[in-house]
Amino acid sequence: EVLQNHVLEAKVFHTEYGTGVAILTGAHRFSLTTNIDDLKLRRMPEVPGLQKPPSCWAVLSQDRVTIVLLAVGQDLYLLDNTSCSVVVSELWWPVTGSRVVCSPPHSLAGPSPVPCCPMGCFPAPSTCWQVLPSTVPWEGVYSRDIWPHPVQGQRGDVPGLGQPLTCFFFPVFAEASQEIFKIASMAPGALLLEAQKEYEKESQKADEYLREIKDQKLLPEAVSQCIEAAGYEHEPDTQKSLLRAASFGKCFIDKFPPESFVRMCQDLRVLNAIRDYQIGIPLTFTQYKRLTIEVLLDRLVLRRLYPLAIRICEYLRLSEIQGVSRILAHWACYKVQQKDKSDEEVAHAINQKLGDTPGISYSEIAARAYDCGRTELAIKLLEYEPRSGEQVPLLLKMKRSKLALSKAIESGDTDLVYTVVLHLKNELNRGTFFMTLQNQPVALSLYRQFCKHQERETLKDLYNQDDNHQELGNFHVHSSYS
Repeated sequence: EVLQNHVLEAKVFHTEYGTGVAILTGAHRFSLTTNIDDLKLRRMPEVPGLQKPPSCWAVLSQDRVTIVLLAVGQDLYLLDNTSCSVVVSELWWPVTGSRVVCSPPHSLAGPSPVPCCPMGCFPAPSTCWQVLPSTVPWEGVYSRDIWPHPVQGQRGDVPGLGQPLTCFFFPVFAEASQEIFKIASMAPGALLLEAQKEYEKESQKADEYLREIKDQKLLPEAVSQCIEAAGYEHEPDTQKSLLRAASFGKCFIDKFPPESFVRMCQDLRVLNAIRDYQIGIPLTFTQYKRLTIEVLLDRLVLRRLYPLAIRICEYLRLSEIQGVSRILAHWACYKVQQKDKSDEEVAHAINQKLGDTPGISYSEIAARAYDCGRTELAIKLLEYEPRSGEQVPLLLKMKRSKLALSKAIESGDTDLVYTVVLHLKNELNRGTFFMTLQNQPVALSLYRQFCKHQERETLKDLYNQDDNHQELGNFHVHSSYS
């Protein structure tokens, strides 16, 4: 076949077996070998109705499975060893026209062959994916630079990608952005943006643009368009320009509700903070909204970006239990794992930072310290725990039963004392158990009450241990009657 039809195109790829090569012949058929050092050529299934070369194609290899992905017009096909299947269109970003197809290395090929993002962008790692920008369609022409720009990403930030990468984002513009920025647009938002720019220049054209919007009674729509478009912009200067236009337009509207404007300003400030290259979480506005602020804070906490997470909580005025307290608790649990500082230093540092912050559980932090093998640190941290009910179970777990008994008695909670006493009864031999109770009169009195109703014979042993002949005589008389 190759001799007759020649090779139209070839691609080199890497597999677990070695270096592989795939070819497209003049008959529009694909063949490949997964290891050129052990040449075994495999012909892939035929693509139905393929009369010309595909616009682009790529080879994906992982877990000893090699497939070919190809684009024919608006359709995508996957070729494996036995069949040709159409890729579900839901994977694709919502832009009409041709699509971008990437050529990934074996290390990035995952279950989903093309890591598409349904929430406002198309990510492509610049370090190892060959993107074909000429195939990217743009609806209308925009009066600004529309080419993608790189942002530093981290593991898990980009849907479908599992590696730390530098990514190029191909933005999918919101309808509001399209209306405002396409050339010669007469949309209300576009006119308001021009009016604001002319106002800054102290030009009378600002009044002309405003009159045109107001005559059509479209000023509220213009303000809303500018606010919405600002959310989908990644450049702070463009965001500010749109928000200034929205603020300018609000001045000419009676009783315009400010909530959407204020909320957008807050959201953009948070987004710009996390998009900074030192943080590297390049979320789109849509992703941010679907993710929720709670999940975003969890991401920051997992990266140990505690100061930024706390500043976001304070800026958004989240409740302490929902925000700052939870973050400080995570910080403390990380702090106890630091082996280079003494137990006293770590306990003091945690208490200084946390103090009596609502929602903080010192017992949880102590439990983490105990799990890390720092029992003494755990005990020191429990001293700061105001709730005895939280202290005692952990002390019992740490085999500090006598200390747990003291804490339970201090709490005045009889149920808690009973819990510790019964735990001691099962843990210690009979003699040691009785001697421990002798040193704690409150616990001994409660245990006697328990025995009167549950373990009469044990009560006799207690009286014998104490040489309490009066009570022992009463016990025998009562037993005789019963």
